[in-house]
Amino acid sequence: MSKLLALDKLSNLFQIIKTNGGITGCLYKLFRQDDVKLGTLIGEDKYGNKYYENNMYFYGRNRWVEYADKVFLDYDGSQVPAEWYGWLHYKTDLPPHKDPHRPKYPWMADHTENLSGTEGAYMPYSTTRPKIEAWVPPKPKS
Repeated sequence: MSKLLALDKLSNLFQIIKTNGGITGCLYKLFRQDDVKLGTLIGEDKYGNKYYENNMYFYGRNRWVEYADKVFLDYDGSQVPAEWYGWLHYKTDLPPHKDPHRPKYPWMADHTENLSGTEGAYMPYSTTRPKIEAWVPPKPKS
């Protein structure tokens, strides 16, 4: 009877509002992520990103990341470390903190986000003269 009256949907709505920090928390998440979901916290990486799963959603939409609050609206996919990327994209069913076969060697570099197109990006310095030079208008004679 509750399904017929859609009371289960209403119950889900109230549960989503409750777990996301009330009305203001839901509005904040909606502003930041354009989505408010209900899920189980699977883990957190050392950068503060939180990873969730809810198998009631469609496959491909049932795992997601909520980026750390310190980046606010300046988040992108390159801020997800490789091990969590594999879990998010179904390369493995085990999250990194539960995977006993995950290699960790001392020579492995730490994860860094892709800074292309930003102020902190690497810019190579060239000593060769450019083939095309910008036109400089002649100065008027006085």
